[in-house]
Amino acid sequence: MNEELTGRLRAAAEAHQPDRARILTRVERGMSGAPVRHRESSGARPWPRIALASLAAAGTLAVGGFAVAAIVQSPPARPDVSATPAAPSAPSGTPRSTPSAPATPSAPATGRPTTPDRSSPAGPSPSASGAAGGSARPGGAHVQDGPLSSAGSLGTNSNSFWAQSNITLKSTQPLTALTVELRIAQTGAVQSTGSWRTLPPEDFTVTVQNEGGAVVYRWILKPGRTVPAGQHVFAGQYNHAAGAREVEHDGYLVDANGPRGALSVWGGFTPPG
Repeated sequence: MNEELTGRLRAAAEAHQPDRARILTRVERGMSGAPVRHRESSGARPWPRIALASLAAAGTLAVGGFAVAAIVQSPPARPDVSATPAAPSAPSGTPRSTPSAPATPSAPATGRPTTPDRSSPAGPSPSASGAAGGSARPGGAHVQDGPLSSAGSLGTNSNSFWAQSNITLKSTQPLTALTVELRIAQTGAVQSTGSWRTLPPEDFTVTVQNEGGAVVYRWILKPGRTVPAGQHVFAGQYNHAAGAREVEHDGYLVDANGPRGALSVWGGFTPPG
């Protein structure tokens, strides 16, 4: 049974509506021997019509049954579409890793030591330069730089409880900037009692601070002032523990600007002779 016949039978089965009441009435009328509407001949018998009516009813029911059976038994049409299975996707909970760009290696440290900025009149302080022994800078004393020279000494008026440290500067040219730092190591009971200089006091800003285990005196020339050529003394006075003052850990540092540019000298102190 092909698809065309199946379709026709299905359509006929759906469209056919047998008049069962009429068929049953005719069957009952034939079986009861009731007279029919049409006149029969004297020699005819009613059974042929009854048989024909029964056969018609049975045929109608049979055709309907066959159509229904064919519709029920015939498999549903399959769609003529070849579906290509989709590629399996990753589970929603699975993290996706994104390749990251290779990190650019940072430039290695050059390891170059920093040098003091000699363009600044103040310059580095002795405590920041890592003073060792009597020198405010490593490498020993540097007491002369062109027209500027220096010397450090312990004052002759010092005693067992009090001392004065002197820094003597000599310059053959005027100075337009000057910073003088005096570092007195804290060896016990060191406490400032004052300071002085041979230059006018109003030309300088003076500070005294405890820095890095030392008492530090700092004289800074004010802007617009000038230090004339010649010899100048800067002194710091302080108490200390009983006994002779030990000067091997004391030091000074001087930064200046002159006609030839930046100048720097540093060194330690010598005890009185």
